[in-house]
Amino acid sequence: MPYFSDAAEVYASLGTLFEDVMADEELGARFRTANTIVQYRFRHPDSAVTVKMLEGEDAQVDLGPTNLQPEVILAMEADTGHRFWLGHVNVTVALARGEIKARGPVAKILKLVPLARPVFPRYRAQLEAAGREDLVVSG
Repeated sequence: MPYFSDAAEVYASLGTLFEDVMADEELGARFRTANTIVQYRFRHPDSAVTVKMLEGEDAQVDLGPTNLQPEVILAMEADTGHRFWLGHVNVTVALARGEIKARGPVAKILKLVPLARPVFPRYRAQLEAAGREDLVVSG
């Protein structure tokens, strides 16, 4: 059974995470060093989170349809995205197994991976604060 029943639950968890990260002065600045627009395309349930992280520009996080043109697209099951942000997915292995499909400049994709590590505890805390311990335990 999937962790999320619909797109609204994906946005309440993963969407909120990106909104909070990009609004955080320190983390947002670190993510903007990636200097790209990345779109996370999720399946089961279908949903998308698009994040503008361009140096010298204000961050933007769009949940669902967007006018932003992503340079990097990471496609995966919503469950894989959830487990990744909890720190339970090795990106290299997931890419090799086809669990995550990446499109865009390899250098930009590789720059995103180390940026994620400090966000793992934040996601866990966010889920706990929202009363979603079920997602922390099952992730």
